[in-house]
Amino acid sequence: MNLKTEYLGLTLRHPIVPSASPLTGNLDQLKRMEDLGAGAVVLPSLFEEQLSHESRQLDHYLAYGSESHAEALNYFPEMERYEVGPERYLDHIRKAKQALEIPVIASLNGVSSGGWISFARELQAAGADALELNIYYIPTDIAMTGRSVEQMYVETVRDVDRSVDLPVAVKLSPFFSAPAHMAMMLFHAGADGLVLFNRFYQPDFNLDTLEVEPHLMLSTPFEMRLPLRWVAILFDKLPLDFAITSGVHTHFDVLKGLMAGANVIMMASELLRNGVDRIGEINAEMAAWMQEHEYESVAQMRGSMSAKNISDSAAFERANYMKVLQSWRNDPTGQLL
Repeated sequence: MNLKTEYLGLTLRHPIVPSASPLTGNLDQLKRMEDLGAGAVVLPSLFEEQLSHESRQLDHYLAYGSESHAEALNYFPEMERYEVGPERYLDHIRKAKQALEIPVIASLNGVSSGGWISFARELQAAGADALELNIYYIPTDIAMTGRSVEQMYVETVRDVDRSVDLPVAVKLSPFFSAPAHMAMMLFHAGADGLVLFNRFYQPDFNLDTLEVEPHLMLSTPFEMRLPLRWVAILFDKLPLDFAITSGVHTHFDVLKGLMAGANVIMMASELLRNGVDRIGEINAEMAAWMQEHEYESVAQMRGSMSAKNISDSAAFERANYMKVLQSWRNDPTGQLL
């Protein structure tokens, strides 16, 4: 059974890639993931605030109205409270590259080029095989247009891509008015792949303290439907590689993602909840399913259920919405049919 796949110009022995999480910040866990069959690993994100939290661009994008919204500057932890600083991050890359044979993907999280450009070169020098840009921005300024937000993303990707020789993937938000067009602009800006989608962690209200506080919830399988749909739509429309993230918990999820057209399937919540041994279990279950259904390779199934390759591509578009609504009915006992 050939489970190899290609992602960002790299050959991976398996399509499961542990995404950025505390687990990938631990060298022993990284070795364990490789032994269990991870195709590559994405290291925890290094935040732009750690590199240059006083930069003019960061101040421009985040400081305006900083006392009036939940993403305020004073909502960020103090810099010394981050667990991994820039130098430790570079050292982690070096140690991971020495210890592992699988590709190591560095991750940067922020909103602007700023200090990313010079540090991206350092990530490359430290040995990273690829770079994932996790552009996390909440446009709260009512004077900022959607086009301005899009242009900020495009300029960031273009500037970082021009500064390094590494393949660059962009972890994208689902909240664009025209995701397909945005994907095209990012491709022209230099992106080699898209990771769909970023999970925005919404703040919650504490009614006892009357404070706004962060609230982390691990993903659920239902969340995979959104990236599954968009990868299936975008497959073969652009020469980009795709990674599905959010809501991946079982071998069925991995198979669905590959059939939609993803090159790799990324996991974090399932590994945090049930341990990294799930990588080996899912790989084995996936191989057994493929054998039972007479698939010889991942390449054979990739994109087989994309919008391009199914008879009714409207299933991914508006027709699907109408069909779902019209399918609702109950039997006399009150059970959904």
